[in-house]
Amino acid sequence: MEGQWKKSSHSGGDSSNCVEARVYGPRFQVRDSVLGDDSPILNLTNTDFNGFLASVKR
Repeated sequence: MEGQWKKSSHSGGDSSNCVEARVYGPRFQVRDSVLGDDSPILNLTNTDFNGFLASVKR
């Protein structure tokens, strides 16, 4: 089942550094919200997504 894209809370205003994520089946997907449907989509496992979050929080 396909989830709704959720924009990062840090993607406010006119920022061009926006990402969106969603749950897609057993995986997480991440894309560039500026590109929308034209954006490449990263398909991540739970472990990969947690690693992604840890690295972007630094």
